[in-house]
Amino acid sequence: MHMKYREIITGIFRERPNRFIAYVDINGKRETVHVKNTGRCKELLIPEAKVFLEVSEKPNRKTKYDLIAVEKKREGLSPLLVNMDSQAPNAAVEEWLQKGNLFSENAVIRREVTFGASRFDFYIEDGERRIFLEVKGVTLENGGHVSFPDAPTTRGVKHIEELIGCMQNGYEAYILFVVQMKGILDFSPNDNNHPEFGTALRKAEQAGVHILAMDCVITEDSMVLDEPVKVNLEKIIKL
Repeated sequence: MHMKYREIITGIFRERPNRFIAYVDINGKRETVHVKNTGRCKELLIPEAKVFLEVSEKPNRKTKYDLIAVEKKREGLSPLLVNMDSQAPNAAVEEWLQKGNLFSENAVIRREVTFGASRFDFYIEDGERRIFLEVKGVTLENGGHVSFPDAPTTRGVKHIEELIGCMQNGYEAYILFVVQMKGILDFSPNDNNHPEFGTALRKAEQAGVHILAMDCVITEDSMVLDEPVKVNLEKIIKL
């Protein structure tokens, strides 16, 4: 069993009037679709892009489709299939952990567990070990390099600082960046867009928080964690 969508159709992206909806041509007819990612995704959602939509199971919903993936054209490189469903990383990570990756197969995995003022994506008990794990989905790619976030995230900074707090209370802490595509060279924090996030991430690494990145095998209707991606925490500010 892996993270699989029910029924997928393709369309052509036209425009995104706000964070939640987009206009997509499906079989020559313009439809309003729900976008399953509130990030900017400006480099993905460009007019004429081929997009992949999940047909909603709820017949009475205002929008019949969810936009979950996009084909990103790249100069001199083959197009990249990028999953941009912000709920997909947690589902894919849960499946991956349940197979005994990162921790043992007997580990007890719980989702959405509160500690202090934060709710973390996963809490894992593995023998004597007590672990908090936070997941971040990555869709921002440039020339084979990926970075996070694509828009400033004060919530993301707060999560990192509270993971450091978990460690001070005797827990282990992990941040897992799920790169929602394949064929990537490395991952780095987006210092141009949100330098505070990069600063917090480097501070977390120094405090002993494990910082990992994994790419995914993406198909039109599925997403599965695959291989580790090199994490580069050197400061890169483009002038």
